[in-house]
Amino acid sequence: MSRALQVYLEDPEFEALRAWADERGWTLSQAVRVALKALTRAREHEDPLLAASGMIEGLPADLSQRFDDYLTHTFVAEPPSRYGVEPKKRVRRAGKSVRR
Repeated sequence: MSRALQVYLEDPEFEALRAWADERGWTLSQAVRVALKALTRAREHEDPLLAASGMIEGLPADLSQRFDDYLTHTFVAEPPSRYGVEPKKRVRRAGKSVRR
């Protein structure tokens, strides 16, 4: 059974919802239904990894195929910055002479 629900939104909220739905090619009704399902779904036996999926918007469409490439380009192997740290002074210690 379907039931009607009327909701009043402020202009900024309405425009944000419309933009979000338009980006996905959805109607406003579809966007509201998806949001309500996400908010009200049971979370008892949910896999935490699956629960995290879809949380970050704007990721590349081929992320799952090229994950290693993106990860490699994300981390840059550089030595930590020594900004504000004075270099250690080398002290020559008197020691035993070396025979040659």
